[in-house]
Amino acid sequence: METKIGNSDHKEAWQMVLGQLRPEMNRADFKTWVDPIVPLGFNGNPDKFRIAVMNDFNKKFINSRLNSRISRLLSGLYKRDVEVEVIVSNQFAENDVNELFSSPEQADQDEFTPTLPTRKKPIKGNQENSDQDDDLPATSKRKFMLQRAYGNERANIIQPDKGIYVTKYFLEKWLPLLGHSALIVIMMTRKVCYWNPYTGEKRDILETEMGELAEQACVSVRTLKTVLKNELVKRYFIRYTVRRVMTPNGIRTAGIRLQVRMDDPVTPEDQEIRGIYESDTWFSPEFEDESEDYEL
Repeated sequence: METKIGNSDHKEAWQMVLGQLRPEMNRADFKTWVDPIVPLGFNGNPDKFRIAVMNDFNKKFINSRLNSRISRLLSGLYKRDVEVEVIVSNQFAENDVNELFSSPEQADQDEFTPTLPTRKKPIKGNQENSDQDDDLPATSKRKFMLQRAYGNERANIIQPDKGIYVTKYFLEKWLPLLGHSALIVIMMTRKVCYWNPYTGEKRDILETEMGELAEQACVSVRTLKTVLKNELVKRYFIRYTVRRVMTPNGIRTAGIRLQVRMDDPVTPEDQEIRGIYESDTWFSPEFEDESEDYEL
């Protein structure tokens, strides 16, 4: 007998969708992109199935990579065309998300504001707030911290979900070798590039001006040039060439073209200790011979 999925059975339908997606994706991608999704169901529109994600980056990924597949799976379950609508919420409730809407008018909004799980009162009068958090399950703690980080005017300015990838290894092992100026230059070049460690998508080549890059890194042009000539920086982090153009007055420099390593290499010392040796050719052939005659 064929199982019939009703509009109110959105959780059951979503579990079936997960069962189809799980074997189709590698484990890391599934855990990163699909597991955090919260199914909201139809919420008054019988042809539009809503799902919630944490930020715009997740929303773009789902819409570009998974939206059509999820839509087909849901259409098959409900025996009709079902459109998937992805909305952003930086907070997730412990309770049934359908109960988050107190009225049909709220259900039509693009965002939703969940009710946080009730926190237990401290037993001892001098118990700190951090101790109260221990009463919550691990998933609830994370949701509670998200609620603290987002959802106010300050967070709108800071945008805590937008950051630069920096490892503890980079700060603890490379900073003493490179120095503060080199560290900030590397971070600022990475900021204007793009790398998704989960999908491997990368845009690590950029064109800019010495002065513009120096201004962004809050260093002088002379300091920037010294950083780019640093042997450790050249070997492991940034390669650059000078762009030149032909003008009526002859060949003139027109900025620089850089390739930036987005992941962190192993330090020379750790390479020797652990026997893990870094490739010297992580960069493209066009950056093999770096120019050293850039005019300041």
